[in-house]
Amino acid sequence: MIVVSEGPLKTTPLTAAHRALGGRMTPFGGYDMPVQYPLGILKEHLWTREHAGLFDVSHMGPSFLDLAAKSGDGEADHRALAAIVEPLVCGDIRGLKPGQIRYTLLMNAAGGVLDDLMIGRPAEPARQGGLYIVVNAGTKEGDFAALEAAVGDQARLTRADDGALIAVQGPQAIEVVEAILPGVAQQSFMTFTTRDFEGHALTVARCGYTGEDGFEILAPAAIGESIWNRLLADPRVRAIGLGARDSLRLEAGLPLYGHDLDETISPIEANLAFAVSKRRLKAADFPGAARLAREQSGGPARLRVGIRVLQGAPAREGAPIANAEGVTVGVVTSGGFAPSIGAPIAMGYAPPALGAAGTQLFVVVRGKPQPAEVVAMPFIPHRYFRNPAL
Repeated sequence: MIVVSEGPLKTTPLTAAHRALGGRMTPFGGYDMPVQYPLGILKEHLWTREHAGLFDVSHMGPSFLDLAAKSGDGEADHRALAAIVEPLVCGDIRGLKPGQIRYTLLMNAAGGVLDDLMIGRPAEPARQGGLYIVVNAGTKEGDFAALEAAVGDQARLTRADDGALIAVQGPQAIEVVEAILPGVAQQSFMTFTTRDFEGHALTVARCGYTGEDGFEILAPAAIGESIWNRLLADPRVRAIGLGARDSLRLEAGLPLYGHDLDETISPIEANLAFAVSKRRLKAADFPGAARLAREQSGGPARLRVGIRVLQGAPAREGAPIANAEGVTVGVVTSGGFAPSIGAPIAMGYAPPALGAAGTQLFVVVRGKPQPAEVVAMPFIPHRYFRNPAL
């Protein structure tokens, strides 16, 4: 799902590398980004599922938040910083273990989602009282402003979105990255650490947006292209554009902010209850908590569901969803052809009563009702790695 932006476009440290590879560039989130390479979206998608895909995600919003006055007691400093950040989000930041990353949601007073983001606690003892935060490209200016307003002079936010953020995803991604950063294969899913590369510090997170195992590597701009080319030299790796990144995340059942999530949709409606801390919900100590508590106990009015189109063209964003009687009951928020499945799929919002797998629906494409059914998400299994020793 490619979003066109207006105004002068920013570039990433890897823009020249994309052009050299023949990348077809497009405006996205205010940046000039590759939508695809000569290999094409379909083959790029399948290559990632079978081997290792290389993505430029430098348009995202990585940053570091550090407590201004640290006591030297790592646990106390972490709790102090978590207490400043938690009033903005619905997740358990206080409970993060060293090196752990948590998916959470930035909330508004109405219980809607302002953004979804990652927040991690550094593994190193000397960095306690700090957090690694990655927000979405299209919302990062507002997110950073909200963070700075919340922390005041108690903490310092350092933006890192001038660097290169490189994702390596797929069943061979771990072997590829391990070859240049020995030891990362021991990391578990949703953890991060700092690694040295030719005298430069890299932030290496085992996470991603494709449903595949892999890493996201934050590097200083000066060495971004060097790391990109080093990874690309491996025959198991191909450069992958935003087009395939979108079809990969759709198959993985992962929401896209501004489409499957927005300021009116709650985490419960979005089927993201796992991201709402039970401790925080009981304490009602974040914006919109009362709404979430009501929806969790009484059920939401709508629910994000997975849909497989049984006949006809893919249902794109905005396509009406109708029940078996042909009455419009919801709307598609993301949709397209799923190369790994060989069929059109979609996500959208419908009444919870129609949310069970196997429920028969219609999606209306160009005025024509097409048979569809609700299916469980993710559409294909996630292949994340959790190290039982950690």
